[in-house]
Amino acid sequence: MAGQIPQRFIDDLLARVDVVEVVGERVTLKKSGRNYSGLCPFHQENTPSFTVSQDKQFYHCFGCGAHGNALRFLMEYDNLRFPEAVEQLASRQGMEVPREGGDDPHALARERKRKEGVNLLELAASFFRSRLKMPEAEAARAYLSRRGLSAEVLADFGVGYAPDDWEALKRHLGEQGIPEAVQIEYGLLVHREDSGRSYDRFRDRVMFPIRDFKGRTIAFGGRVLGDAKPKYLNSPETPVFHKGRELYGLYEARQADRHLERVLIVEGYMDVVALAQFGIRNAVATLGTSTSEEHLTRLFRLVGEVVFCFDGDRAGRQAATRALETVLPLMIDGRQARFLFLPEGEDPDSLVRREGADAFQDRITCASPLSEFLFEQAATGRDLARVEDRERYASQVLKALQRLPEGMLKTMLLSELAKRTGVEQARFQALLVPAEPAEDERHEPPPAVELPAGLPASKVGRRPGALGLIGRTLQLLVHEPRLVERLPETLDWCPTGDPDGALCAEVIGLLRAGGYRSTQVLLAHFHGRAEGQRLVALARRELLIPREARATELDGLVEHFRQQWSRQTPQSEFDDLLSRERSGERLSREDRERLMELLTTLSR
Repeated sequence: MAGQIPQRFIDDLLARVDVVEVVGERVTLKKSGRNYSGLCPFHQENTPSFTVSQDKQFYHCFGCGAHGNALRFLMEYDNLRFPEAVEQLASRQGMEVPREGGDDPHALARERKRKEGVNLLELAASFFRSRLKMPEAEAARAYLSRRGLSAEVLADFGVGYAPDDWEALKRHLGEQGIPEAVQIEYGLLVHREDSGRSYDRFRDRVMFPIRDFKGRTIAFGGRVLGDAKPKYLNSPETPVFHKGRELYGLYEARQADRHLERVLIVEGYMDVVALAQFGIRNAVATLGTSTSEEHLTRLFRLVGEVVFCFDGDRAGRQAATRALETVLPLMIDGRQARFLFLPEGEDPDSLVRREGADAFQDRITCASPLSEFLFEQAATGRDLARVEDRERYASQVLKALQRLPEGMLKTMLLSELAKRTGVEQARFQALLVPAEPAEDERHEPPPAVELPAGLPASKVGRRPGALGLIGRTLQLLVHEPRLVERLPETLDWCPTGDPDGALCAEVIGLLRAGGYRSTQVLLAHFHGRAEGQRLVALARRELLIPREARATELDGLVEHFRQQWSRQTPQSEFDDLLSRERSGERLSREDRERLMELLTTLSR
């Protein structure tokens, strides 16, 4: 259902929910004085540093810094979007979630499209499963039988069959009233521009549904039975499927074990399913892309250890190098990453059948730790008895360490590098140039800026220079959502052409629609988006302005932007007003009069 969830409902919901109960269903907690403690579910640890306060209705981990209320916990632990987490908490209390602004046509359209896509793809998945049982799928069943897959595993992964027919699925969905245009949009049909004809994307293939964290089908992968190319075919990007985010088999792995500690990343669908057949139910596969930082961030929320599995050939080593570069910035203390290289000519599917599950598990257990692979990779092709090669070796390792977060792992790797090169650790430490701070963490003196009207001079220059004036406006709203009440009704002052300006306008609309007054709730709405990372950075950045001066600063910033607008050239001001009118915006009387005045001026 579209529309914002009002703040008053969220406040009421959190007042009724016990965070200890919510967390305790997923984490083993023990009473520790007035609080409860346990092992943090967001990073690997042996000594409990995770605390839940019943009095404050809050959780906090002193190891990785994870913290929040019951709503935030559900979002992080179950990987839920903000509205879904609210729905889940509300259902526990038998409460119906109200919405405000539900007549927003854009919100309604987005919600309708999402449901439309999920329902369509579930219908397609059901169709493929049913066709696997029919005579036409004899070759597919024989193929799956040769691969040794049981009916139970096939059912767990929802494996099906796409008939060797150009329009089998198209006809089936058409009979259900699904328009061709919708089938094309969600990747089930291919549309030929030259002929205007559309036909089934997947034909004569074993079908693997790709599921999201809730088990909903969002895309498909198809494995050809014969020698046709490509061997594997994936759904294209659609409104509900983004291959750079999703991992095949993650839903099934969590179903098999809700308390996963380790995940094995392999290459293909059959690798995941074959390993599951042998009882190894913690494998996932990327979908035709390299493992991304988004993939790994998602996995490290669930497990403390990730094992990359690669072929032992040159291509596999290159892929491992890319994976190393991607995972390094995420290696906070408590996380582990290891690298497993298979014998040449083998993949997980073939190897587990030849060696058996126990031998394959041994390979996983003995996979190279990140540290070992890092040093081994830097030494490849170099004679470490030579000073020049040893210098290049040390430089390559230091370059990698530059990407690591500060912590015990970085310190120990520096110590190990010192042992292997005979150079004092302190010298290497001095060579590690501090990483360029993120835009929102810089604290160098700012450049001179024009003083906005109404802004006390004592406040200018105290914020980092990288934060522009619209960024400061946005930061004020993140720290003090109630200040939205001071803003003009129209946003004609807000420079939406600037990324921070566009985000500022979105934040203002959200605060007004939901009546939100909580920074945490505001951040939750943007969870999982790049804009959310920006807002989190602004929230973490200390606001050095006294609370009583913040309203005055905001007023001054808005006035500054308005004055900037008024100082536009007559032509640019005319173009802006004319563009707004042509886009359908209803201009105020003052704006219409100004438009006519500019028209007269410019026509002279």
